[in-house]
Amino acid sequence: MTRRIPLGSPLQLLLLVCSFALAGYAGVRLLAGDWLGVVLWFVGAALLHDLVLLPLYSSADRAVVRGLDATDRREWAMYVRVPAALSLLLLLMWFPLISGQMDSDYQLAAGLSTDGFLARWLLITAVLFGGSALLLVLRLRRATRHRSPETH
Repeated sequence: MTRRIPLGSPLQLLLLVCSFALAGYAGVRLLAGDWLGVVLWFVGAALLHDLVLLPLYSSADRAVVRGLDATDRREWAMYVRVPAALSLLLLLMWFPLISGQMDSDYQLAAGLSTDGFLARWLLITAVLFGGSALLLVLRLRRATRHRSPETH
């Protein structure tokens, strides 16, 4: 019996080839101008993530899990992890505008001010954590509703 290599459907292969072609085109265009600056930025970003950010958010996650373990509520960790991760991702993406470091450049390019970015990020963060808390409350309510009266 001949052995087949599992490659997927022809459509998947076509999409994979197209994505590699698009990534190659983007890489060539990106490296055409200042290739040394781009390479240094990628290496610096990888080092910053691996040596600084990863230990920070790993220790913060461990602290949350340990705190919830102390109250026997470890399953609630995802209700903190998801909004925190999304909020920190938004902070990382928009940090130059949130901190006001790119105020003049942004104003020249977009014609807008960076005044509202910090307030909007804080509002989005509050909505993320509030929505997560609401989902937790609804989950707990549904769980207590399905219990027998003796368990209450």
